[in-house]
Amino acid sequence: MKIVIIEDEMLVAEDLANTLKQIKPDIEIVSVLGSAAEAIDYFSKNIQPDLIFSDIQLGDGLSFEIFKSVAINVPVIFCTAFDEYALDAFKANGIEYILKPFNAESLENALIKFQSLQKIMSSTVAARYEAAMEALNSIESRTSNTIMIKYRDKILPFSFDKIAMFFLENELMYLYTFTGKSYIITESLDEMEKKTHKIFFRVNRQFLVNRNAIEYVTDYFPRKLKINLNFEFNKDIIVSKEKKGKLLIWLKH
Repeated sequence: MKIVIIEDEMLVAEDLANTLKQIKPDIEIVSVLGSAAEAIDYFSKNIQPDLIFSDIQLGDGLSFEIFKSVAINVPVIFCTAFDEYALDAFKANGIEYILKPFNAESLENALIKFQSLQKIMSSTVAARYEAAMEALNSIESRTSNTIMIKYRDKILPFSFDKIAMFFLENELMYLYTFTGKSYIITESLDEMEKKTHKIFFRVNRQFLVNRNAIEYVTDYFPRKLKINLNFEFNKDIIVSKEKKGKLLIWLKH
């Protein structure tokens, strides 16, 4: 079981990690995140764990902001010294609300609850998801404005006008929206290129970009192009010289 801890007091985080390992030795603490900003950055770039333990009041705000900023679809067990956030916690994927100071018994009960929920997601449910994806892929092949993405244990519909690009980074495939949210998805860039037809352009091996995301292009040495987006993005998108001509023709239509 892979767990991420969100806690701004490192001694508390260490105590929590040690207690969890004592209860269930095969638990792997993947990361300990000390702020909302750090957590948002982490979940934007990494595969999600099986379970999250999170404090609520962090040094830079409430942890609920994390779940508003990044699509997180795993259960969360909240550990906090305050009882007034219970309702908000259960709206943010919360399955348990533990008041500090926690003890081994309360943590063990929370883990038992999580494992019970896991059993509900049986192999038959997974098979239904696969069948649903096949049916949806058949439908979307006859349409031109929506694709269905399998994300964790959900199937999410995305219209093309909401998707700015798809890109590869560190062997992970991301869907990036115009609102700045990113989703790690299971489909390959080649599969997305086939599904998106003429609305997106494969500028290189890493990026598949929506026409409406491009503000302008500039020359880039040697004989390449650089794509400038109409929103903030911290990576350069370079068009190879082999695809330069095709991109310019595509932009005209």
